Amino acid sequence: MAVQISAGKYAATIVEAGAGLASLTYDGDNLVVPHDPEEKPVGYSGKVLVPWPNRIAGAQYEWRGTKFDLEVNEPETGSALHGLAYDTEWSVVERRGDSVTLATEVGPEPGYPFSLIAQATYALDAQTGLRITVTAKNHGEEDAPYGTSIHPYLTCGASADNTTLSVPANTVLEVDENLAPVKETSVEGTRLDLRGGVPMAGRQVDHAFTGIDSAHWEVTLRCNDTGRGVRMSASAPWVQVYSGETLDRRGVAVEPMTCPPDAFNSGTDLIVLGPGEETRFDVSIQALPEVSA
Repeated sequence: MAVQISAGKYAATIVEAGAGLASLTYDGDNLVVPHDPEEKPVGYSGKVLVPWPNRIAGAQYEWRGTKFDLEVNEPETGSALHGLAYDTEWSVVERRGDSVTLATEVGPEPGYPFSLIAQATYALDAQTGLRITVTAKNHGEEDAPYGTSIHPYLTCGASADNTTLSVPANTVLEVDENLAPVKETSVEGTRLDLRGGVPMAGRQVDHAFTGIDSAHWEVTLRCNDTGRGVRMSASAPWVQVYSGETLDRRGVAVEPMTCPPDAFNSGTDLIVLGPGEETRFDVSIQALPEVSA
């Protein structure tokens, strides 16, 4: 089932599968790459990612002295990618004209023997655009490892090759041939320095960034021809940027993350939810005023 919400010139379509954002428009112009609500999107487009974002290397992790095996859903890297709920049918628990809240149970299962209740709320405002709020509460009796993200492909109506992207991150996470983390390095002087706005023409990116100077950051994408733009803002310590080859570069995936790839193994910025504890994650997407191209 698809749910439509609107406020002012903003409109959005949300689907129950993965609590996904199927479309977001401002005055009829796409702010994310849309997909048919009745079809499974390519490249995890629009999905809510819980209880981990990105990859768990080797689809294995150790927690409190016990090793757990997960399903490999990215055979080319041998990883467990994007959590356990991106393909789950979430349930609509509250619906208004400008907002909708969906919920699902996460676990327990053999590779994740913990019990969470996750909720995702999409709320539109005529002035500030879309706010996405993801919460998770531990309904089990043991501490649970946790992380989250969302997976929209931002667009301003043009191919990524005709856009300028700005990401205020000073550090990038280097990866190996299986996209598993190796080390953090400075972006200074590299093709991955996306600070201040860089042309995306011919630039391929699929990396996690951190080292952001402000606790609350903004990523912007603008069309070089029309001056149209879109802005994402969040307070997450990490952001994955992917230049969208899976979608023929029709948009740029910007995925704010509470933790980096493979956090279940490294422990870096991993959230540990005690019994009864709850955590909240907020992201906003807004249209930018046109500027002279």
